Amino acid sequence: MLLLAAMLVLVTVGVFFRYVLAASLTWYDEFASYLLVWLSFYGAVVATHRNRHISFETLAERLGSAGRRRFALVSTAASIVFQGVLCWYGVVLVRAVGDETAVSIQSVRMAWIYSVLPISGGLMLLVSLVRLGYELRGQELAPRGHAAPGAASE
Repeated sequence: MLLLAAMLVLVTVGVFFRYVLAASLTWYDEFASYLLVWLSFYGAVVATHRNRHISFETLAERLGSAGRRRFALVSTAASIVFQGVLCWYGVVLVRAVGDETAVSIQSVRMAWIYSVLPISGGLMLLVSLVRLGYELRGQELAPRGHAAPGAASE
């Protein structure tokens, strides 16, 4: 929510300067874009935690319980591979652009902007590894606010 609120304030300030003061800010558009990217990647971490990413639910529902379990294991393993790649190459990218600066404000390093890749990749990887542990034990990691099937409610 903080990123969304910051983006809203930033765009509102940019629009105010452009249309009310007739003095366009050169930097707000670039940083609003960066905030949108950050919002998307950190939103992906939340979606991973809540197990709300796009999936093949119709196919999984047609499988038996053993098939659903294998399907969940394969799905989680594929996610772990992707998240590992995102984390690894995110670090590579951050190191590669470490000395570069943003176009509109020279004091902002691009490494700060691109740091969202290894951070979000690492967080999703951690969540998926925990989920894999639960799945290997035959349990389900319930999304926040929802009890796992068969679990006692609070």
